[in-house]
Amino acid sequence: MMTMLSLTIKKSMAQIDTPATPQRHRAGVRKMMKGNLRVDMTPMVDLGFLLIAFFVLTTWMGSPTVMNLNMPRTDGSPTPIGDSYALTVLLGGRSYYYEGDWDKAVKAGKVFPVTNLELRTIVIRKQHQLDNTAQYKFGRDGLMLLIKPSESAAYRTIVDMLDEATIGNVKSYALVEATSSEKEWLKTKE
Repeated sequence: MMTMLSLTIKKSMAQIDTPATPQRHRAGVRKMMKGNLRVDMTPMVDLGFLLIAFFVLTTWMGSPTVMNLNMPRTDGSPTPIGDSYALTVLLGGRSYYYEGDWDKAVKAGKVFPVTNLELRTIVIRKQHQLDNTAQYKFGRDGLMLLIKPSESAAYRTIVDMLDEATIGNVKSYALVEATSSEKEWLKTKE
């Protein structure tokens, strides 16, 4: 018996020593799953490229435009201009224009008031006159627009007149200082 009893005890002891440890499960609590974290950077890259494109475009649009400006020579004698090719604009509180020589225009009473928009039509008329008359060999390219601002001329008016010269496709124009007789005449008109 003893042998049988010892065998049963040994068997039961083996069963006691090696039982599988049961896992405890709590109700409602799950074990946290640890997975690999993956962040999608595609939207961030798209946003970066959109910002780069935006800044490149705004920088390109904000670049200043440059306009050529013909200034008279300071050394040597002045460049002669034929009276038929010269169109002069006097800028002061009000703007005036005349064609040809100043003294002849004043004596003939051919100094007329002008606005920016009227100057455009006057330049176009003068260009057509130069193109359609056979005696002018240079045609419209020979037109010389002289812009003479006085001390009372606003900076905006000067820039507007330069813009009108560009819009009218005038090949030769220059900012020139008004003569003393032109300045005095402008003072009487203001």
